[in-house]
Amino acid sequence: MARHREAVCRLCRREGQKLFLKGLRCFTEKCAIEKRNFVPGQHGQSRRPKIAGYGLQLREKQKVKRTYGLLERQFRAYFHKAEKAKGPTGENLIVMLERRLDNVVNRTGFASSRAQARQFVLHGHVSVNGKKVNIPSYLVAVGEEITLKPKMHQNTMVLEARNVAQSQNTVPWLEIDRDNFKARVVAMPKRENIQTPAFNEQLIVELYSK
Repeated sequence: MARHREAVCRLCRREGQKLFLKGLRCFTEKCAIEKRNFVPGQHGQSRRPKIAGYGLQLREKQKVKRTYGLLERQFRAYFHKAEKAKGPTGENLIVMLERRLDNVVNRTGFASSRAQARQFVLHGHVSVNGKKVNIPSYLVAVGEEITLKPKMHQNTMVLEARNVAQSQNTVPWLEIDRDNFKARVVAMPKRENIQTPAFNEQLIVELYSK
């Protein structure tokens, strides 16, 4: 996940939808896209350009990159791996991104955003099968158990994220035990399980196929 030094709310406004980059704030009335649902910039409110063709494909790629917090070089590497795997390239790409450890920690509800989850992983607060893993891009496999270190169980940010996650939809491919701050991968994620944010990965395939 690349570091973005500007206000991340501008990214959601640029893409015209919530990418849930700010964690718990995205679920409140303070969310920037709720207040100013137009493109950022001096003329953003008065100019609403029509996007078609290459523009649509580019915006879709940017949306996915920003959601998972990747640089272009990283994203392109995932795309090439998805091309070589069996099955539709677009679906392979999204599923691969979902399997990233920082995304899994976020999906379990132990972190309020992928950026926060990445920080937990980098700081060594996350274990996979009992062993510390501090690589956010680590791809989880079926049967692996992800746990938070005991010292994080009373962390205010973790508890807040967990409380919000209790009221959200479950993740079909994860068996989550929020009381004990652990989760097990029981299946590979399927494209139909990944609904938020909404992606049209076929546009990305068309973009890179030119």
